[in-house]
Amino acid sequence: MLPGPLNLNALSLKHAIPSCGSHVLAVASLGDEVFVARSDSQKVDVYDAGTLSLQRSITVPGLGTQPYGLTACISNSCLYVSDYDNHSIHRAELAGDKVTKWYVASHPAGLSVNKAHNLVVVCCEESKLQEYRTNGSLVREICLDVGVMIPWHAVQLSSGDYVVSECTSPGVVSVVGVNGQIRQTTHGLSQISAVGPMEHPRGLAVTKNDEILVADEDNHRILSLTSSLNSIQELALRVDDGMHEPWYDEDGTPWYDDWIQQPLCLCLDESRGRICVGEFAGGRVLVFGDV
Repeated sequence: MLPGPLNLNALSLKHAIPSCGSHVLAVASLGDEVFVARSDSQKVDVYDAGTLSLQRSITVPGLGTQPYGLTACISNSCLYVSDYDNHSIHRAELAGDKVTKWYVASHPAGLSVNKAHNLVVVCCEESKLQEYRTNGSLVREICLDVGVMIPWHAVQLSSGDYVVSECTSPGVVSVVGVNGQIRQTTHGLSQISAVGPMEHPRGLAVTKNDEILVADEDNHRILSLTSSLNSIQELALRVDDGMHEPWYDEDGTPWYDDWIQQPLCLCLDESRGRICVGEFAGGRVLVFGDV
């Protein structure tokens, strides 16, 4: 483990998996491997975390075009993939790549593993969290407060509560209890912060000190919030991969490759001091910190 809290603003770009012409929808990291799920692909690519060279691919039969969730569980030695199109979860064993599947509520998006080593699924159409054991049996279902709109990703905090991103404009991040009720929310925070409003926040990660990282997709940045949601800042994660041709978003605004391009997902490996960010528009996976 690192000797102290991870200095998120001291992280620099170490390596990047270049775009292969498709959107990166989900990314996960476990040990010396980085897992990447892309649009329109029935597989998960596995890269060496040190060199980011492709090692192998895990075929996921029947996987739909939008695998928005990906998480690895060291306790159960497996990888979980959410199938947004087909309302299901695919579980791949990391030794042997055997894949099984079970059905969940409508449109599963973000995935995480909680303190009990169970899988937490955000079912955005039904606005609920579902918790499953690794064999696919349902542990519990949390129906979210009516104030939570379009939930996308949820991660458990040390308190047992869940931080939930809401894929809205302006975007919202909320902390909810296990009863689904909102405890804190970022509503109004942008009015007292220089950061400004979020736009369609998606992926989340939580440090061991309960600092919350947010992929603020349409603002092309990663944000950091306290667990009380009373303080927010933008991380200084600049990118320069030697390419300077602009790309254009829907309103024609040019963006350059020295900025993160529509971050949809992220994962944190705090023990190795790295953050992996998957881009929707740019199609790259960016690794900040030690590799």
